[in-house]
Amino acid sequence: MKINIIKQDNLLINSNTTNTTLFLTTLLIALFFALPVQANESSQHHSSKHSSKQMTNFGPGDHYQHEMNINLSEYKKIRNISKQASDLPKPLNRKQPKKVVINLETVEVISKIAPGILYHYWTFNKTVPGPFLRVRQGDAVELNLHNDKTSSHSHAIDLHAVTGPGGGLAVTKANPGETKTLLFKATTPGLYVYHCAHGNPATHIANGMYGLILVEPPQGLAKVDHEFYIMQGELYTHGRLGKKGFQKFNSRKMIDERPEYIVFNGRTGALVGEGQLNAKVGDKIRLFIGNAGVSKVSSFHVIGEIFDRVFPEASLSSPIKNIQTTLVPAGGASIVEFKVDYPGNYVLVDHALTRVDRGAWGILNVTGPKNDSLYMGETEKNMDHKKEKHSGH
Repeated sequence: MKINIIKQDNLLINSNTTNTTLFLTTLLIALFFALPVQANESSQHHSSKHSSKQMTNFGPGDHYQHEMNINLSEYKKIRNISKQASDLPKPLNRKQPKKVVINLETVEVISKIAPGILYHYWTFNKTVPGPFLRVRQGDAVELNLHNDKTSSHSHAIDLHAVTGPGGGLAVTKANPGETKTLLFKATTPGLYVYHCAHGNPATHIANGMYGLILVEPPQGLAKVDHEFYIMQGELYTHGRLGKKGFQKFNSRKMIDERPEYIVFNGRTGALVGEGQLNAKVGDKIRLFIGNAGVSKVSSFHVIGEIFDRVFPEASLSSPIKNIQTTLVPAGGASIVEFKVDYPGNYVLVDHALTRVDRGAWGILNVTGPKNDSLYMGETEKNMDHKKEKHSGH
């Protein structure tokens, strides 16, 4: 009987030991997955001059935070952050590939989102978007990326036209004051987005670090009268839409995909007035369109026009014809071509039209003779003019 009791006690002890081990193992696993996962950016965020409230700031989910204390006097002031839509290289018109050298500089600046609203932009070459890059299929490209010494962060570049780790990111991580070089071959024709991908890529893109690179096919593109460069982007400001003063970047809004501003070429009104697109009746137009995102798909449309040809997602292999609106995914591009046949103002929009009020619109102004067989009617302006003329008799 004594032996049986001892055996039972041993079984009980073994059972309790096993249960305790299982409990501790389960608890450790639960604690491991409950801990916040954060990427330490201490080597990427330089706080000697530009302080940050949190250094371990580039992790996922609810633990994601990125907030900087900005001293405006430490950054260059730019009057107009917007890249002019007409400011792009001419077609290459060459039959052979060659070596091409591209120099880019990452610079953080202060400029206006809208009148009375300042923002800390991160840029390539002090504009949003950055320069339009143009190479030919087969070119050997040397890209030198210099990070300005006043930058608060390390920066790098990912070109979607590049085949290789990170699209160039792996070899272009530059601390403030450093220059890094990427050598690549332009293998595939098309229109591609490039952007900064250092640290948390979405943050760098949302702050303005993006542009387009065109890899022309050997035969080039069809001749047109005008080419224009347009990129849609999103701004996540601490203050609500229209709030005056300096506005910080808000990471929470970015994670929640709630941009306050959705704009063409870096700011509201960039493609209006002095920045508008200009053409004459009979001109053939080509628009290079990119969407930096970081969260919204663009439904690009020109009010009053039909696209004669669209190269979906900027693939040059198979254009489609007679398109009203074309989708441009985040991190993607498109090329549209059309002829303008009648004078007037044509409004460029993202046809998710609530975004017009957030800044996503521009003007194509066309001058020249009217064609009454194509379009005719009384505008309010003409009717008012006739009334004034009649009342004067």
